[in-house]
Amino acid sequence: MKDAKIRLLIITLAISTGLMGIKFLGYKCTNSDAILTDAIESIVNVLAGGFALFSLYQAYKPKDMNHPYGHGKIEFLSAGVEGLLIFVAGFGMVGKAIYSFFSPPLLQQIDIGMGLTALSTFINWTMGEYLIGQGKKHKLLTLIADGKHIRSDAYSSVGLLLGLLIIYFTHWFWFDTLLTLFFACLIIYTGYGLMREASAGVLDEANEDIMGKILVLLKKHRQDAWIDVHNLRVIQYGRDLHIDCHATLPYYWDLNKVHDEVRTLEQVMEKVQPYPVEVFIHADPCLPPASCAVCQIQHCKLRQQSPQQKLEWTLDNIRKNQKHNI
Repeated sequence: MKDAKIRLLIITLAISTGLMGIKFLGYKCTNSDAILTDAIESIVNVLAGGFALFSLYQAYKPKDMNHPYGHGKIEFLSAGVEGLLIFVAGFGMVGKAIYSFFSPPLLQQIDIGMGLTALSTFINWTMGEYLIGQGKKHKLLTLIADGKHIRSDAYSSVGLLLGLLIIYFTHWFWFDTLLTLFFACLIIYTGYGLMREASAGVLDEANEDIMGKILVLLKKHRQDAWIDVHNLRVIQYGRDLHIDCHATLPYYWDLNKVHDEVRTLEQVMEKVQPYPVEVFIHADPCLPPASCAVCQIQHCKLRQQSPQQKLEWTLDNIRKNQKHNI
């Protein structure tokens, strides 16, 4: 599976290099700054694709003594670098558009430029959709980021094609500068989005989607002996997840019973995704009489207070580092 994904990125890198050549050929034929903007973004595609290939190779390395959680976080670095490159390229093209406004280029052979742009658009769209699909299927941020970048390139190329059609039929050559500014802003926005997503992963920002799925599993398989679950945290390393939490269990259970119950709880959380999930659970003893009020264990001989209500687990209270109480 690893080799198949690396081969996929190698093929993508080769295709991106070919597309870069096509776009620069389009610029040479037309002298259009808008096409140049598209071509410069292709340089970023090639550079980012190379880094994505390296990061995917690193991400699949097994855990070792120096990297006990694996190497998956390099994928966030890859997506961040790709976003930064796109971001810088966008501002570069803003500067080029401003320069062209005062010194407009002489456009020519627009029809050839339209044909080359249409070809690159089709290839980019197909390749981007496939990479995003494979990335979501295998939980690989590198493939998703690369696919989104390539797909955004296809979106901008569609707009570029429409703009070239307008220039071709109306001879509004000033429209080329306007197109350049528009696509430069689109590139900047795409780069910012990738950097934002990458920084969220590096800083271990809470993933509401994954947390919600874990909560659904806990509610579905909830046992009376699980008096409460709190301090739930999830860290993502590439496609792998590390989950830890505290579980309040009856204080009078022996160590073997506590171990078995903790293992049951771990197995429930491991169902959150088909890829590796590492779960660590800290077992807390219940504290009578406060815990008795929310405890649902029937016929507990050591109960000091009657149960008052069954507390509802929510994303808000399950993440707090404190035992549940009324």
